[in-house]
Amino acid sequence: MSSITPFLWFDSQAEEAAEFYVSLFPDSRIVSVNRYPEGGPMPAGTAMSVTFEIDGLEVQALNAGPGKPFTEAISFFVQVETQAEIDRYWDALIANGGRPDQCGWLKDRWGLSWQIVPSVLGSLIGGPDPERSARAMQAMMGMTKLVIADLEAA
Repeated sequence: MSSITPFLWFDSQAEEAAEFYVSLFPDSRIVSVNRYPEGGPMPAGTAMSVTFEIDGLEVQALNAGPGKPFTEAISFFVQVETQAEIDRYWDALIANGGRPDQCGWLKDRWGLSWQIVPSVLGSLIGGPDPERSARAMQAMMGMTKLVIADLEAA
């Protein structure tokens, strides 16, 4: 296991977010939850930190109050094989307040950025035929959720 672990700062929703993420991705689980004691900066019993695994990747989440919002500078890249997988992850992650963005990017309800990308994308936009690659790139630039059939048709 790597000694480098993503660490996510939440206002107060770390446990809720972790539970959602592990319900969405295979090979995922909550590893541990540490709770604030009496006299802490949040009510006693509130999750202070949550360790969880998303598809085998260990992630740490902290409830530490407002002031450190997520930005697009950091995102989770989810590579999938099928349109059904794109649709499932996309729809779940933008539900309840998330929002789509350009080129397969989105923000979930907590403001965390995700990229839901078909594995075929690299060969389509970086293939040996420069004209086809340009058409696929142009098609991708016009999309929010990526549609494999439309990328391939380009």
